[in-house]
Amino acid sequence: MSSIAIIGQGGMARAHARAWTEIGLGSAIRYVCAPTPGSPLEHAPVARFVTDLDVVLRDPDVDIVSVCTPTPTHADIGIRSLMAGKNVLLEKPIALTIRDAVAIRDVASQSAGMLMVAHVVRFFGGYRALREQVGAVGTVLSARAQRVSAVPGPSSWWHDESKSGGVLVDFSIHDFDQLNLFLGRPRSASARRLRPDGPMEVSVDYEGGGAGQAVGFMGMPDGFSFASSLELLGSRGLADHHYAGAPGAAAPAANDTIRLVTADRNENRLVDTGNPYARQAEYFLDCVRNGSDPEFCPTDSAILALAVSLAARESLASGHPVPIAAD
Repeated sequence: MSSIAIIGQGGMARAHARAWTEIGLGSAIRYVCAPTPGSPLEHAPVARFVTDLDVVLRDPDVDIVSVCTPTPTHADIGIRSLMAGKNVLLEKPIALTIRDAVAIRDVASQSAGMLMVAHVVRFFGGYRALREQVGAVGTVLSARAQRVSAVPGPSSWWHDESKSGGVLVDFSIHDFDQLNLFLGRPRSASARRLRPDGPMEVSVDYEGGGAGQAVGFMGMPDGFSFASSLELLGSRGLADHHYAGAPGAAAPAANDTIRLVTADRNENRLVDTGNPYARQAEYFLDCVRNGSDPEFCPTDSAILALAVSLAARESLASGHPVPIAAD
């Protein structure tokens, strides 16, 4: 591998730069690319700032492109980067529409480069531990997820739902991805919100009778860091994961636990709270170096999570259940 380019200069760009640095590749970040000049990224000390994506794509030394831009740009930047033969780590959600998501996937299938959609929650220690031990609970019958944060800060695009998709598409998509992992193929989504400033509750029905529920809320006061949970009920037991950040912490890692309860086991333990963005970067780098598909984060799963998000958003607007179609 020769070098890396980070497209974007916001919070996710900083997270990716830090991740590449933590795995020893900070000096390999050759470019930071954004439409308007900005401050250098702390963890990209030797990067050149450019405003023209073509400068990056024409450089044969750039092997990996981290796309950390607003969601409406993902299709254009992702497709152009893949067509240039670059290996693309694309921030979630993959796109704002299924049509764009499928277009990205189709170009990736023909590209010399590799695509991985950065569903980073798959790399969080607690979620990985649940995935590794799920066999102990038997067939998963239901899954309940919750994701809660403070009100997002000022943004030129996030608060415009036509650009971000809002809470259900940009935030709760992590939980829909987890529900899909444990319950399989989603059939329909029903969403409700009992008050305009309250949490969004989504029920997802699955083929085979599995039941999923996700609660998403980004209305907590300043100083509330972040909290999430995932609870699995299986035919032989239950398992759950709870995460809560330290109040006011920039990088919350205060409490990360997993519990497993069956007829013969009752375990409750802390799990690894290392930087999941670094784990994600290292996994993608290994895939690139080995020429292996990123099976831990397949593109079809990213599209399916988007399909649930879009169905939930449509249900919230209509008040009716919405069938889920990923293609």
